Amino acid sequence: MALGSPQHEHPFGHLIDTLQSEQYEERRYFNPQKLSDVRYEKLPFCMRVLLESTIRKCDGFYIKTDDVSSILAWQKQQNQAEVAFSPARVLLQDFTGIPAMVDLAAMRDALAKQGVDPNLVNPRCPTDLIVDHSLQIDYKMELIRNKERLQFFKWCSKAFKNINVVPPDINTVHQLNLEYLCQVVQEGEGFIYPDSVVGTDSHTTMINGLGILGWGVGGIESEAVMLGQPVSLTLPQVVGCKLVGTINPLATSIDIVLGITKHLRQAGIGGKFVEFFGPGVQQLSAPDRTTIANMCPEYNATVSFFPVDDITLQHFKHTSTDHTEKLVVLEDYLKAIKLFRSYGDQSEEPQYSEMNLSSIVPHVSGPKRPQDRVAVTCMKEDFINCLNEKVGFKGFHISKEKQATQVPFLHEGAEYNLAHGSVVIAAVISCTNNCNPSVMLAAGLLAKKAVEAGLMVKPYIRTSLVPGGGTVTHYLNTSGVLPYLRKLGFEVVGYGCATCVGNTAPLPESVVDAIKQGDLVACGVLSGNRHLEGRLCDCVRANYLASPPLVVAYAIAGTVSIDLETEPLGVNSEGKDVYLRDIWPSKEEVNHTEENIVIASMFKELRSRMEKGSTFWNSLESAESALFPWDPKSTYIRCPSFFSKLSKEVCTPQSIEGAYPLLFLGDKVTTDHISPAGSIARVSAAAKYLQSKRLTPREFNSYGARRGNDAVMTRGTFASIKLQNRLIGKTGPKTLHIPSGQTLDVFEAAERYQRDGVPLIILAGKEYGSGSSRDWAAKGPYLLGVRAVIAESFEKIHWNHLVGMGIAPLQFLPGQNADSLELCGKERFTINIPQELIPRQQLIMSTGKSFSVMALFENDMDVAFFRHGGILKYVARSLLP
Repeated sequence: MALGSPQHEHPFGHLIDTLQSEQYEERRYFNPQKLSDVRYEKLPFCMRVLLESTIRKCDGFYIKTDDVSSILAWQKQQNQAEVAFSPARVLLQDFTGIPAMVDLAAMRDALAKQGVDPNLVNPRCPTDLIVDHSLQIDYKMELIRNKERLQFFKWCSKAFKNINVVPPDINTVHQLNLEYLCQVVQEGEGFIYPDSVVGTDSHTTMINGLGILGWGVGGIESEAVMLGQPVSLTLPQVVGCKLVGTINPLATSIDIVLGITKHLRQAGIGGKFVEFFGPGVQQLSAPDRTTIANMCPEYNATVSFFPVDDITLQHFKHTSTDHTEKLVVLEDYLKAIKLFRSYGDQSEEPQYSEMNLSSIVPHVSGPKRPQDRVAVTCMKEDFINCLNEKVGFKGFHISKEKQATQVPFLHEGAEYNLAHGSVVIAAVISCTNNCNPSVMLAAGLLAKKAVEAGLMVKPYIRTSLVPGGGTVTHYLNTSGVLPYLRKLGFEVVGYGCATCVGNTAPLPESVVDAIKQGDLVACGVLSGNRHLEGRLCDCVRANYLASPPLVVAYAIAGTVSIDLETEPLGVNSEGKDVYLRDIWPSKEEVNHTEENIVIASMFKELRSRMEKGSTFWNSLESAESALFPWDPKSTYIRCPSFFSKLSKEVCTPQSIEGAYPLLFLGDKVTTDHISPAGSIARVSAAAKYLQSKRLTPREFNSYGARRGNDAVMTRGTFASIKLQNRLIGKTGPKTLHIPSGQTLDVFEAAERYQRDGVPLIILAGKEYGSGSSRDWAAKGPYLLGVRAVIAESFEKIHWNHLVGMGIAPLQFLPGQNADSLELCGKERFTINIPQELIPRQQLIMSTGKSFSVMALFENDMDVAFFRHGGILKYVARSLLP
């Protein structure tokens, strides 16, 4: 049913109201208050957005009237009712965007072979694809080497309707979402309605800082939404976080984020929505809020929502190019449906947990996990404790006699020393901070004061500055701090994801040799949001998240083993000690600079760049056909085999007979372990494939850049050097081929099993699939022949990915795991899957002895996707005659 159809045809047509004003033309909208004013006003604001979308998109098939009733009765239905949500738009970055578009192109091919018009395959939901994640920082982005991918993207921009491709070197996905794409209120199909978004990056959540409901989904889920499928979710609990007190003048938004992260982790809000309220919210600028919302995945919430208020409106007045009629409509509409927050109205504040902002002091996070916060004043002591502790989430187990080891080395003709705690990577990067001018300006002002005080950064430290886009470079340059950052080695190297996703330039060989010679715990300090061990660089074991000014400070100090309160950062030319307090900019100084620099002209400049595009992009040629002309010689773009043997016939689940475990894994196996995004190791299976195509190691690029090639990505599955596989008892991308007893690359073992017709499973522990959202972490195992993953628990997005690829996510029953069931990982497994499979059904698994596991299908739609071999085949089959 079309949304614009007559009111009586829509099940909630009686809820339609009209905004009328002399200032603008009338707008129609659905007014959920008419259902039940009393119950509506008790709903959290994020639930009100969900309710409006469900009412507007109710079609009786995907979204039913019962979904509306469930949301309205949210307090009774939370964690019980399943509802469907149709967001206003989809956001893709190129790492997950390119496989999504390759899949749609392959779907067109498959349907054309069945005699179906390929032009039927188009995104139905407005989709933006931003080319930003594949930036390498060993040298500036060479667009020539990415020509194949960019030509494919350009073909997509012309061949598919309803998709907008933002070319490279414009801005990062997060910045564009905040500064260009977000509308707060959308108009379409004859109605106005709240903006909302799902994105293929886990930090899509930062848009919640502007009152726009959004969260990260998997690449497979995003493709389904693009093709008109709603997102299915269990109606979540909404935890209120009340902010009170006054912010410490030395605390940055990053300190606030880390404080909130600790508070919410302790509150156990995994999978829940968080909504902020209280007088402390009014102390946070719009950029502060987006920075806090950006870190939502690190405290394991689904959403961190800041309702629209006066500060949000003020932000849009400063940044919007047409803040006349549009902003009036925005404010009038949000107030009409009570989505505008007034913090002076105590009736809008339920009794929630409380957090005092004055308790927050500067922290860093590490050395291995974002939740392990360390007060800056305790940093030196904590690092020494890490050296002493056994190897684990914090410990490195360095013997006392080796903790004082120093290794001399030469770099550019000068001699230096490395020790435990020496900083070798210092990166101010894009994804967490560049939406917030205050922390970036603080880093620049600190650099200015440091240079003026005679301090420098040692030249062997791999420093980099990757702003979120030209906007950031603009205000750093206009404020006069960029030259000082450059003098300290923080040169702008491009725009996109770099160090955070493993795209780090190689360290100098002399530094690597010194680290290896002394078995040193070298350190990286970055202003990002992820720092899993081995992600930045193979030989850097300790990585800390810090605010941008602290990244600069630790780079100057050259070590994390320092008390920044009592020990000097360095010595000036006059031999005088210079302390952090001597060069730390005051909050007033930062605010003054921000108010005078961060102005509407920056956003006008961004829009100008968007309109002009890049010269290279504009000159690219691409095909004008409905079907993509695949190049069999391409090592970047290949047509995957997901849609082979496509037919209208509905499949029935097949039991898994005599499967061997491909891998036997422990706890916290991340998507980085399953599908690395960084550089391609020269001895890996993917490298062997690329060498067979006559490519040199310099031409390998990264796994992220090659996500459009299933041959590379399948060989890169489980290729992490940090993979702990119990079948071989050591770290690395190897496994045991059980029938032969040989230790092989994971890909080679899987190939041999597939040749022999043997199905595969994976055994794992707790939190399997945690970390970044990566569809290849499910697509890769699918192509390796994995039929099921049996774990103690799963990360939600990855669990959905497995279902979306037709892989069964099976969970050990409470209190059970592989060890308690005395599994050694070399057994043959048979799993009985009944034809009438139901959600959450217990299945019998046998290895000579039998035990039960839970099939983690949440609803009938999950079962339907699994029965059809995954969500992509389900959608493709729906288009067959």
